[in-house]
Amino acid sequence: MGLLMKRMKYDWRMFMAENKKRKCEAPGICKVSKKTKLEKSRKGATKIIAIDMGGTNLRIALIEHRKILKYWKEKTPKTSEGIKMKLMELVEDYMSLEVKGIAVASPGPLKDGTIKNPPNLPLRNYNLKKELQERFKVPAVVKNDADCVAFAELKFGCKKKNFIILTLGTGIGGGVIIDGKLYRGEGYAGELGHIILDNGEDFESLAASKRLEKVTMEAFGEPKLFYELMKMKNPKAKKILDQFTEYYGQGIASIIHCFDPEVVILAGGIRECGDGFLRMIRKHSQKYFRLPKKTPILWSKLNHPGVLGASLYFE
Repeated sequence: MGLLMKRMKYDWRMFMAENKKRKCEAPGICKVSKKTKLEKSRKGATKIIAIDMGGTNLRIALIEHRKILKYWKEKTPKTSEGIKMKLMELVEDYMSLEVKGIAVASPGPLKDGTIKNPPNLPLRNYNLKKELQERFKVPAVVKNDADCVAFAELKFGCKKKNFIILTLGTGIGGGVIIDGKLYRGEGYAGELGHIILDNGEDFESLAASKRLEKVTMEAFGEPKLFYELMKMKNPKAKKILDQFTEYYGQGIASIIHCFDPEVVILAGGIRECGDGFLRMIRKHSQKYFRLPKKTPILWSKLNHPGVLGASLYFE
């Protein structure tokens, strides 16, 4: 099997090298040409390269029939060019003739495969879909990362018809499922991290881990994560946790009032904080509830929902 995979990768790289040298012999022939040898070979291809782009980590997986065959995670480069180079390098490493497409989960806002101006990535008006398709000669999709997580949750997780997913990490993303379908409005809906909470500041700027890093640096001289604060028997840590979970409570209660979902699912690395942290969020949320019912707030039970959800766009 290892020898076969090496051979497939070798054939792919040989094709790419030959394709770069090939020139169009007559005007118009290249634009309306017959299918290339590579495209023909993709007819029976069954694998998908899926990428989850985060402000802190880049994740890539090779997926076949909804199963993750290979998975890799590394830190997101700090510069625009660094991110672009790393993405192409990761895809190149996973590419073979067995791959039928590339699916990317990216922070929004997005439009037609172009990453517009995400607050936690230094990318501006970057047409990632076009670059992937031109470079690797396979179909590509670029979708909102929280939507991908919501899609995975719909198919593999809570399986409810009406729910909200919040991805809590460097930023805060949102996915909205209504009547079993992803709601996107005119293309930009679901940016739940940007609802305004306090004095003109939005949910993300007040409660995401990007702000936590700044607050804990001031308090302890070094950045701390939520799960580290949960382990500390320290008044400062308790105060910070209370402040952040208060904002989570406000944001989640506001979202519940807008959509009246069956459940709110929380995803992302913040799950490491465990049930104690979740209880704090629930307690603060309940203070702001105005509906005559209690909406469950739960941790997602899925691992790697970003890449799994992205891959579903090829089904």
